[in-house]
This record gives sequence, C-alpha cells and structure tokens, in this order.
Amino acid sequence: DAFGIHGVGGIVGAIGTGIVASPALGGAGWIDWSTCSAETAACAVGAFDMGAQVLAQSKGVLLTVVWSAIASSIVWFIVKLATGGKVSREVEEEGLDINEHGEMAYHS
Repeated sequence: DAFGIHGVGGIVGAIGTGIVASPALGGAGWIDWSTCSAETAACAVGAFDMGAQVLAQSKGVLLTVVWSAIASSIVWFIVKLATGGKVSREVEEEGLDINEHGEMAYHS
C-alpha cells in the first residue's frame, strides 16, 4: 500500500509538475533566478518548453527510482547478513504477530 499511494502518487505528481508549471496553464514557468534584482525584486522569465520540462521531470523520477532501489538493496543485504533476513518456517506458519509481538492481530 505504501508504494501504491506514496510511490505512484509521487511519480505522477513529479511528472505532472512539468505540465502544470506551464504559464499557459497558470504556472510560474521558467524563472531565471540569476537575473533577479534585489532593488526591484524582479526576475527574467525564460521561454517554457513543456515537453522539455516533462522530460526533465521524468529523468528525475527515473534517477530517484534507481537510487532508491540500489540503496534499499544495499540496506537489505546488510540487514540480511546481520539477522538472516527471514524467520523460521514454524514462526511464519503460526504468525509473526503472536511470535514476535506476543499478541493476536486478528481475533476469530
């Protein structure tokens, strides 16, 4: 459920930002922060290319997914070395709630 909500929602939102940032849709567009003036508080606005922005957002999403997969794999490998990574078959069949936490999750 966590990936379905946070992962997919984050991916759709991140890529969608490239669409809704368009000035034609009421977005801020592309602001050139290097041209901002402290006296007038004005900044130059560059030409906005929605396709290029969606592509940039998609690359960012892909990089984040790859980074997360690699980092999670490294952490899982370390945890597996330290703990074995899996409970015994008997504990798995009886249920982790009663064995690991001493309580029943579902009452019949």
